[in-house]
Amino acid sequence: MHTKRVDVAQRAREFVGVRGPDAADYLQRMVSNDVEVLTVGEACPALLLTAKARVIAPLVVWRRGEEDFLVLTEPGLGDRVQAELLRLRFRARCEIEAEEHESVLVFGGEAGFATDWPGAREVLDSNLVPTLDGAALELRRIEAGVPRWGHEIDDKILPAEAGLDATHVSFSKGCYPGQEPIARLHYRGHTNRELRVVELDGGAEVERVTSEATRPDGSRVALAYVRR
Repeated sequence: MHTKRVDVAQRAREFVGVRGPDAADYLQRMVSNDVEVLTVGEACPALLLTAKARVIAPLVVWRRGEEDFLVLTEPGLGDRVQAELLRLRFRARCEIEAEEHESVLVFGGEAGFATDWPGAREVLDSNLVPTLDGAALELRRIEAGVPRWGHEIDDKILPAEAGLDATHVSFSKGCYPGQEPIARLHYRGHTNRELRVVELDGGAEVERVTSEATRPDGSRVALAYVRR
């Protein structure tokens, strides 16, 4: 009997908990994806944006309970996410606090919740032993075309340029900061560049290489922005 291979990798994360009677409604008004449709235990990728649709932070929003959400973000962004959510909370009845957890990505397993990495699930505070080191995980990320904060994503990149409008954005939900320019670009225009997985063989014509890695056979692969 064939056993499905399961790989595990540590993932650096920062966490913000959002709890209270208005938690779902408040997050729905603040982030780019539809979090109100999540049932308990489900998660979705999302973005926290400025009014001009520049990325403040990429997120995964996990619904732990009916009135209890955990917001996962990238290293160095936890304080910014917490501050932004607190700044605009006003009368929303929810507590917003930093939390500490340990996160791993699981490839090929069923545990955990869906995350922002196709083919993987995220598991918190487990005793799973990593089988992939940092270099192997980075190669897998690049080959999968998963953008990373500080590499493919920053406050100068439009979500559509990194392909995030296909995974992190709902075009059927209500208003949130940055919605209008996101929708306008989606329905009326297109970006001048887009993120692609490219082979670094000397023949690729790219605008900017953002990440690169070497495969076991010596070939090189990269994520790069390419002019449309």
